[in-house]
Amino acid sequence: MLVKNFKNFKNFKNFLTQKKIFTISHPGFHNSISDDPGSTFTPEKDRYHLYCSLGCPYSQRTTVMRALKGLEDIIGLSYTDCRRTDKGLKFSSPEEMPGCIPDTVNNFTYVYELYQKADPKYDRTFTIPILWDKKLGTIVNNESHEIMRIFNKAFDKLRPEENRKSYYPESLCVEIDEIDNWTKFEENALMCGIAKTQKEYDENVAIVFEILDKVEEILSKKQFITGTIFTGADIKLWTMIVRFDPVCTTALKCNLKLIRTDYPNILRWAREIYQMPKLADTLNMYHCKRLLPVGFDSSVIPIYDGPDLSKPIIRS
Repeated sequence: MLVKNFKNFKNFKNFLTQKKIFTISHPGFHNSISDDPGSTFTPEKDRYHLYCSLGCPYSQRTTVMRALKGLEDIIGLSYTDCRRTDKGLKFSSPEEMPGCIPDTVNNFTYVYELYQKADPKYDRTFTIPILWDKKLGTIVNNESHEIMRIFNKAFDKLRPEENRKSYYPESLCVEIDEIDNWTKFEENALMCGIAKTQKEYDENVAIVFEILDKVEEILSKKQFITGTIFTGADIKLWTMIVRFDPVCTTALKCNLKLIRTDYPNILRWAREIYQMPKLADTLNMYHCKRLLPVGFDSSVIPIYDGPDLSKPIIRS
């Protein structure tokens, strides 16, 4: 396997379009929240509840945005247990599993019960995160990217000026969407872990490190992925990067390079984000290492938690 070093971004994008970048189609609920006339879901304090997992990178995207926008007193939060069961993810007390927050809205034991309440005919995957409407007793949205966008602006009228910053500024929306598309390596990393043939593994691991190499190159010249402005593109990528060394290199066999030794600019960037107010509280590495996809042995937990993200930031 040869990992190329693309200097030209156009050639890099062409390379990725020729490779199979795995994306998981997301069935389910795709509603939004707005003040628009006729909107079913309007912004209100204490109307909505967020169901997440501390171990899930998709969930963490939404909890990061909730923290950045200061929505803790507007949108409630529950964290599932990181131990999978034959009925899927469950809610436990913090005494049973530190970090968990039970379902205080419906008092359910399992995530699937939320889907059954929202739609008794729902027969697809029971995923998290879930944005729940307590007033109507249903799911608003279960797609992390869309929930991030909802949190970014839907509740601004209920927040003070300091919490109204947009993480999807209009001038960068096209660039953010483009970055979101080419930095999706989580599915390819997963395919490395479940590959049945060497060819399948080689193809996917090459894509993972082509993407990381390109991110490293960009961050060698920029503070954040789009420049000097911290955006939603940074959030989405960061929740995977912080899991890379302790999870992807072991369980998913993506061990060609490590963030802590081979990607100094990514590490600097990851530390800078981690040290932003309240964001460290959204990360629990034990849950990250314990919450592995179905089919992986999670009974023995690797000791390493990844690079120390609390260390001082050194910019080149």
